[in-house]
Amino acid sequence: MIHLPSIFLGRLLQTLFIALRALRRNKLRSGLTALGIIIGVAAVVSMVSVGNGAQVSITKQVSALGENLLTVFAASKQSGGVNAGQGSASTITIADALAIGREVPDVMAISPEVSTSAQALANGRNWSTTIFGSSPEYLMIRDWKLISGSMFSDREVRGSLPVAVIGSKTALELFGPIDPIGKSVRINNIPFTIIGALESKGAGMGGQNQDDRLIIPYTTAMKRITGDRYLRSVNIRVGSSERMDSAQEEITALLRQRHGLSTEESNDFDIFNQKDVADTVSSVTGVVKLLLGAISSLSLIVGGIGIMNIMLVSVTERTREIGIRMAVGARPGAIQLQFLIEAVTLSILGGIMGIVLGVATSKFVGMVSTFEAIVTADSIILAFGVSFAIGVFFGYYPARKAAALDPIDALRYE
Repeated sequence: MIHLPSIFLGRLLQTLFIALRALRRNKLRSGLTALGIIIGVAAVVSMVSVGNGAQVSITKQVSALGENLLTVFAASKQSGGVNAGQGSASTITIADALAIGREVPDVMAISPEVSTSAQALANGRNWSTTIFGSSPEYLMIRDWKLISGSMFSDREVRGSLPVAVIGSKTALELFGPIDPIGKSVRINNIPFTIIGALESKGAGMGGQNQDDRLIIPYTTAMKRITGDRYLRSVNIRVGSSERMDSAQEEITALLRQRHGLSTEESNDFDIFNQKDVADTVSSVTGVVKLLLGAISSLSLIVGGIGIMNIMLVSVTERTREIGIRMAVGARPGAIQLQFLIEAVTLSILGGIMGIVLGVATSKFVGMVSTFEAIVTADSIILAFGVSFAIGVFFGYYPARKAAALDPIDALRYE
């Protein structure tokens, strides 16, 4: 009894063997042909990985600001045509901040904020750092943890007491390996007691080092350090991301009412919506990642054209061989399958080596850049699938041409 599947498998293996033997006869040419696919696949894997890494890095920076964060900034102050920058105008008061927390239902917590740069002295050292005046809710709003000590309380805010929570960079510069808890640091010649130490958070938006700071009660900062009567900003945590836009609208309406602004007047404050920024970042990085993948895919197409070119040359060179095979009984389908297998084999081998090269390139990029290039299974599967498809697509025409040769003309070919 004849088993058709066994016969078909045997013929397929025989055709595969013939195709591989033909590729081995021209190792240098086969290698150079596969090089186009290797470079193309490596470019796709590495570029998509770089795009993934950049997207994750930027998303982390946005997330580091806090969860469901709205920030109300005072508008910019202009004098003599010079814009002093966001937060420079005197428009946001402590009463405004308290009203937001009291009258906007979606607000979970608020933290009034003032900030300045100052020279801090401690342990015989000095360091220029950023002084943040805030409320006890600041760490919860920013989703920031302490590694030791505690945050100051509402009592210390009401009493404008000289206490501070120190960032890891500032602690390292002032105290080195010494535990800063309980130590004293002088700001503007005023001694502050360090009661808490923050865990490291790294760079934030714009590359600013978030660990280089001292956090003190905002009342202390306003009375003893800056002398301000107005806030620079108010950090606000909203209950859920779905309520961010509605909370922003309510805060806008409340502040306009409190500031007595008419419908014709523009806002004298600005609101930073973390959700809008995150959505924009996700959209932009997604487009950039798609663009990187599309550009790198062009090299794959060039590699595919190289495969087609070489396979056409191979058909011409082996015309007499094709005629002999047909004369001894090889069917056109077997001839077509042979050349198609040669093209696909070149693509698959090139794809495998390209993936290895792409992963290695991604690791190297991660070592020399500020973010890690992230290789995903999707990018590898995509690159391998495209390389296989290119082998089939660009190998089909030469294989079809070989199968269409007339055996008699092929035998006469010199």
